[in-house]
Amino acid sequence: MKILLAATLSLLPLLADAALKAPDYPGCDLKTQRHVEGETGGAISDPRQAHIAVRADILQADIGNARKARSLSQAQADKLWRRVARIRQDANGFVKKQGFLSAGERASYDRELDEVAAELCQQPHKKGRF
Repeated sequence: MKILLAATLSLLPLLADAALKAPDYPGCDLKTQRHVEGETGGAISDPRQAHIAVRADILQADIGNARKARSLSQAQADKLWRRVARIRQDANGFVKKQGFLSAGERASYDRELDEVAAELCQQPHKKGRF
C-alpha cells in the first residue's frame, strides 16, 4: 500500500506539468503555418490570399476545439474568432481593391495571425483534480 501511495505521489508533478503545457493545435506550429499554401478558386483569386485563408481556417478550427475542450471561455473564443475573421476580411478586401495581396501585406497578416496563435497556444489545459 505504501509503495502504491509513493508511486502515485511521484507521478503528481508530471501530471501537473502536462496539464499546464500549451495545447498541441496545428495553428501553434508557426514554422509550418508560415509555409502553408492554399488553393485559388472561387472567391480566392490570389495565392497569398489563399495562404491567409488557410491559416485563418486552421486557427478558427483550433479556437473551436479549444472552446470545446474548455481551454477557452466563450468570451475568449469569440474575441479570437472575430480577430481572425477581421484579418481574413481585410485580406479579401485588399485583393478585391487592388487585385492581389502584396508580400508585405501577407507578412503583416501573418504577424497578426501569429499573435492570435500565441494567445491561443499559451492557454494551459485545465488542471485536473487530484
